[in-house]
Amino acid sequence: MKTEAIETHKALKDRWETLRNEKPKLRIRDAATELGVSEAELLATRCGRDVTRLEGDWTQFFKDLPTLGRVMCLTRNEDAVHERYGEFLEVDFFHGMGQVAGPDIDLRLFPSSWKHGFAVTDQTPDGDRQSFQLFDKTGMAVHKVYLQKESNYGGYGVILSKYRSKDQSPSIAVEAAPVPKPEIPDAEIDVAGFQKAWLELKDTHAFFMIMHQSRVSREQALRLAPEGYARQVTVSSTKRMLETAAADETPIMVFIGNQGCLQIHTGPVKNIKMFGQEWLNVLDDDFNMHLRDSAVASAWVVKKPTVDGDVTSLELFDEKSNNIALFFGKRKPGQPEDEAWRKIVGDLKA
Repeated sequence: MKTEAIETHKALKDRWETLRNEKPKLRIRDAATELGVSEAELLATRCGRDVTRLEGDWTQFFKDLPTLGRVMCLTRNEDAVHERYGEFLEVDFFHGMGQVAGPDIDLRLFPSSWKHGFAVTDQTPDGDRQSFQLFDKTGMAVHKVYLQKESNYGGYGVILSKYRSKDQSPSIAVEAAPVPKPEIPDAEIDVAGFQKAWLELKDTHAFFMIMHQSRVSREQALRLAPEGYARQVTVSSTKRMLETAAADETPIMVFIGNQGCLQIHTGPVKNIKMFGQEWLNVLDDDFNMHLRDSAVASAWVVKKPTVDGDVTSLELFDEKSNNIALFFGKRKPGQPEDEAWRKIVGDLKA
């Protein structure tokens, strides 16, 4: 390692130590933001102590995770966190993407964006906590897997040894985040063609292809939707939707993700809590959601045709039109949408 890199690492490590002394409860993601680095760079400073750098075939790595037994999976973006407990089952990869399709852990995986991996041991009031953590090329967290008391710790050790990198230096190189492409002006979009394709949808998954072919961003697509297929609702709609679903015992689907992983909860929600004016939470036994409610700049109720009838979603966006979260009623292919869910979103105020 070059002398400059060693000095940079030492300086970052010292700055982090100072910050932790000043703010002992500060999470590593927030500490990285304050220090002007990525979370992966900060984590790498612990290599050789309680962090081990990993490398190898990430698709095979995911296929090895079922040996861990019951774990907690965490996927997040800037404004929402999705935590789901369960086992890795039905792990498969095809056409450049992957999925975990068990009844509890439900993921859509995009390996092309994965770059850095670590095995991490954190000290907590309840003892040491082991996890595997994956990051993209910019150093942003893609997905984390935390062991639980009932997990297979022997299996964790086997996976750690299998994917342990020879390079355990305390620094990594990350790339700058790509500059988002500007949205194409509405006047340059074939709106009639886009709306026709929307109305001819047979599967909600085809909506992404329609957006790509029509060169529209996701929120732009909602602005240009056919009449009656997308309406804007109040930004406080999520809390009302969750509270109503909990009170009525209506099972829902919660999608939260980033460019490398999409994590899904399917089932009921029960314990809805607001912390301050910022964080809206679901705090259930097997599912936790933390949504920065103050970051929601727009919320839309969206309807898409399928072979099983219309499917309705509540979609949240930040001020830069980045998608924060998606909510659907619980449904499987071949089944019509739950009328209780339709009523919940239908009652949300414009």
